[in-house]
Amino acid sequence: MTFNPVFHYEMTIEEIGQVGNRYIESAWKPLYDSMLDQLMVAFREIEDAAYGLYLDRLMPALFDGLEDVGFEATESFKDDDFVIGKCLLFRNSLEKWGPEENRSRIFWNVVRSKKSQKPVGTLLMEIPHSHLKFEIPTAPVLYSLRESKREQID
Repeated sequence: MTFNPVFHYEMTIEEIGQVGNRYIESAWKPLYDSMLDQLMVAFREIEDAAYGLYLDRLMPALFDGLEDVGFEATESFKDDDFVIGKCLLFRNSLEKWGPEENRSRIFWNVVRSKKSQKPVGTLLMEIPHSHLKFEIPTAPVLYSLRESKREQID
């Protein structure tokens, strides 16, 4: 059973991360299993972009839940931005080193109050993946940081 993320406006970035992780832990594997055949075919054609197709289905519930209670989790899009999962900007990510069969890409999103535009903190989303075949060996994970300036996050 998938847990629907429920947020409220007074939450800290740590609480947002906890609720987000509960959602991801409940949703990632059933979605992965239901899409696996399609994603394996897509991986042969578009390689790593297949992971974006998966995140396009996994992440919107989390970002929609944040928006519904008065947060925003993305910055203004640029013309050449590659947007994944509604709010993940490819330019706001980096790939951690590791063997080809077990790499991690980390995306970051500064979460702000819609009313005041003040940052609450930053969510980091790590997705483990293989470059050899379509495979997500373990659940993606959210980490929370109180920092919100890019030079503090990089």
